[in-house]
Amino acid sequence: MPRIAVTSIAVLLGLLCLLPPAWAAVSREQAASIAQDKVSGRVLKVERGLHVDNSIVWRIQVLTAGGEVRLVVIDAETGRTR
Repeated sequence: MPRIAVTSIAVLLGLLCLLPPAWAAVSREQAASIAQDKVSGRVLKVERGLHVDNSIVWRIQVLTAGGEVRLVVIDAETGRTR
């Protein structure tokens, strides 16, 4: 197999490791709802990412009634806030 093909496969497999598992327990909508329960306000943005310990999390920005933007981090597997 050519060296470029092997390198391409290795890079692709590495990138796939960064994706959240298909069986993640908490969806984007569920994470937004949990964040609104914790910090009442309007959800501005929901992003999927990695936490410091390499676990998959949802990062939700919520605009409070007082005009403050709060960041809520939700574990994608358990639904708990971090």
